[in-house]
Amino acid sequence: MEIIDWSEKDIFITINAFSMFHGVKPFKTGKIMKLTKDTANTYDNEAIACEMRYFGRVGFVANSVNTVVKGCMSAGRVYDKIEDGYFAEVKFLTKSEAIAKILTMDEYLKEIENPESDVHYLSD
Repeated sequence: MEIIDWSEKDIFITINAFSMFHGVKPFKTGKIMKLTKDTANTYDNEAIACEMRYFGRVGFVANSVNTVVKGCMSAGRVYDKIEDGYFAEVKFLTKSEAIAKILTMDEYLKEIENPESDVHYLSD
């Protein structure tokens, strides 16, 4: 997997629509999620699904001015910058959204070094 080194800038994303799946239960700060382009999504051609260990699909990266938290990038802004299999870490939680940071190359490599990291269980 090729990881773009965004170390010069932290990229935050909003995760929403998780009430459709497991609710807020899977989300805890520090948890890792896998980002996958959802090419079969008929509602949004820039949809990015989020998956977590034990839960599978837990939500989508927000892609609307009404759902993206200020300071975060929309799915449309990161869609062409990532490949399937990118990872993000949950940083903040609200009652209706989770805010995650896309891992930089250094952060990803640090996760790989940890044999207990969810990265190992979410990788293909």
